[in-house]
Amino acid sequence: MTALSGNLRLTRGMFALDAGLEVAETGITTVCGRSGAGKTTLLRCIAGLEPQVQGRLQAGEALWLDSARNFCLPPERRAVGLVSQDAHLFPHLDVSANLLYGQRRIRGRAARVQLDTVVATLQLADLLHRSVQGLSGGERRRVAIGRALLTSPRLLLLDEPVAALDGPGRREVLDGICAALDALAIPCLYVSHDLHEAARLAQQMLWMDAGRIVASGAAGEVLCDPRLPFAQAEDAAAVVEATVIEYHSRLFLSRLRFEGGELWAAVGDAPAGQKLRVQIAARDVSLATVRPQQTSVLNVIECEVVEITAVADSPAHALVRLSAGATGLLARVTWKSVAELQLAPGGRLWAMVKSVALLN
Repeated sequence: MTALSGNLRLTRGMFALDAGLEVAETGITTVCGRSGAGKTTLLRCIAGLEPQVQGRLQAGEALWLDSARNFCLPPERRAVGLVSQDAHLFPHLDVSANLLYGQRRIRGRAARVQLDTVVATLQLADLLHRSVQGLSGGERRRVAIGRALLTSPRLLLLDEPVAALDGPGRREVLDGICAALDALAIPCLYVSHDLHEAARLAQQMLWMDAGRIVASGAAGEVLCDPRLPFAQAEDAAAVVEATVIEYHSRLFLSRLRFEGGELWAAVGDAPAGQKLRVQIAARDVSLATVRPQQTSVLNVIECEVVEITAVADSPAHALVRLSAGATGLLARVTWKSVAELQLAPGGRLWAMVKSVALLN
């Protein structure tokens, strides 16, 4: 099932948007791309804020746009919650009144999102009676997201909601977003330019370039696509969805299982059965054509070579895309190693993972 699907076209001066998209019914889909790629314009078209947009857009069974039939559902009837980089709170209202304004916008529609749920998941209880003018940047963003959620949207649109926030502010907003969306089961399109942020949040990812969506799919697949800047970056990394098998208190290590093998990682004393998202940097993966013995590297994973590509900014290095079962991995190695190991697509080898980072 999809929350949103269609194709949108818009021409404004020298810029042209022509984007076919499909958004999953649950979870976060991040929209990434360079500045000027059309990410914000895409969200505005979905929200109904661009009057010249053409094409077709459907949310579940509801038709929002069909320009061929001269039909365009107005923004106020699209059940979309939109939060931009500027929180746009009402300065004359306190936090509680700003939140309740979201509920008043429903206009007779059944309220599927309750105030107490939003307050709890976004940790707003201590802010309810404060003036919004005295809030920090992170607090303002959480209130704006809460107000959008209280419209009981079919889809939440977030346009770089943590831009310009410091570390603690970013973390409090991101934690709140994840908790709220998990509790309310509302799908979200999230614009981001930050690799770590996108990798932490996304179940699905879209990459935009010059007004077009040129890559889309599960986050693990898109992050490992060598055509995209994610994989080409010096800090390129694969994202692995894993489950805790057991925690060894004497070793301070956990054993994790993923679709393709197991990992040992220092991810705290998470209980057995807990699902974690971990990141494996391409530079922390070494390759061998025979299983290594007596090595200090704890994680040795059997893989297949999918493809080998050049690294744009480092002519001495190659990017090796690997498949460990259903899980994609990346290794950044020298072309000398590629030649000596006789690496080629379809070949079997062993990936030695030196470090695993918990995405949180």
